[in-house]
Amino acid sequence: MLNIDEAKLESDPQYRYDYLADFIGFGPDDVKLIQSAAPQIGPRIGELVDKTYAKLLSYDATARHFVPKQHGFEGETPINLADLDASHPQIQFRKDHLNRYFLALIGRAYDTKMVQYLDMVGKIHTASAGNGEISIPLVQMNALMGLLSDVLADALIESPLPAEATLATIRAFNKLMWIQNDFISRHYVA
Repeated sequence: MLNIDEAKLESDPQYRYDYLADFIGFGPDDVKLIQSAAPQIGPRIGELVDKTYAKLLSYDATARHFVPKQHGFEGETPINLADLDASHPQIQFRKDHLNRYFLALIGRAYDTKMVQYLDMVGKIHTASAGNGEISIPLVQMNALMGLLSDVLADALIESPLPAEATLATIRAFNKLMWIQNDFISRHYVA
């Protein structure tokens, strides 16, 4: 039986990542599968981002979080939900962030910096980072992660990869999305 320092799980993101990866079974072979999917996922990132934002903007509970000024955005903010659509500059700014997120998943090394990135992705959606006035409820973040898992799986199912490679790659992304979801959820614990 492995001994886990539960206090360290809460204080050390790398230790937490290593534990989750080991427990879930996310290892170097999964990383290779994810990175090998770059030719299938990379060219479709724009489409995946558009699909994600179409969904986010179709619910007031998720869209309302794009009305306040986003951290790092320098342009004019929408006045209210009625002024918000997929072409608004602030939405384009947010789409660019999601685009970079997908690129990071398929292109970055899964090292300490990546663990810090996954952790910051969780933290930035709370009042603890970014715009202190914006705190996305956990239910909305869970919904987003479920959606991202699905759009990635859909893109892989539609890819020319052989069935066995498709299934293995979907499983690898699924493990990664659960790790990411934990790195989101950890910032919601009071």
